Amino acid sequence: MFTENANRIFARAIEDYHRWDDVDHPEENPFEAGTIDHLLYAKNWIDTVQWHLEDIIRDPQIDPVEALKIKRRIDRSNQDRTDMVEYIDSYLLEKYRDVRPAADARLNTETPAWAIDRLSILALKIYHMTVEARRADVDPAHREACARKLEVLLTQQTDLSRAIEELIEDIEAGRKYMKTYKQMKMYNDPALNPVLYARKK
Repeated sequence: MFTENANRIFARAIEDYHRWDDVDHPEENPFEAGTIDHLLYAKNWIDTVQWHLEDIIRDPQIDPVEALKIKRRIDRSNQDRTDMVEYIDSYLLEKYRDVRPAADARLNTETPAWAIDRLSILALKIYHMTVEARRADVDPAHREACARKLEVLLTQQTDLSRAIEELIEDIEAGRKYMKTYKQMKMYNDPALNPVLYARKK
């Protein structure tokens, strides 16, 4: 199943990152370039690094100059994340290009890759909630609360995985069709962000 493979790759990327636990460590993608596995690993690596950048920037003692640098880096990461989602959708569009949608085929509220994006983030939540549920330096109430949250996250992973499988099956069968839009991050574009283009006047 597609999501079984995706969840396995996400877990591997997260484990690989935490061998170093360093936001500056280069990605060492073990999968062949151009494959869906390569795209899924790269997608989750971006998400994992960004997760930890978000942790770092919330340090109340962080130097403001350093915080601004990290904020700029998070902005770039968000654009990379969006680009990677579009690459995954392009892969799926190519894979199903010969499927003729039924006359009554419906458009889904989101593309498969945006649902896969949520699955990648969910893998990170599961990893870190598992860590919290096993911490030895906190009281039992903290571990128990995190264990309950972990159960919910695991159920959510099962449900989301099933929903993605059903969406892919519907696309394969022509019951639904894919339609993608190039995401337009206006705040990153000097021609579209009013704060940026106002400085040129």
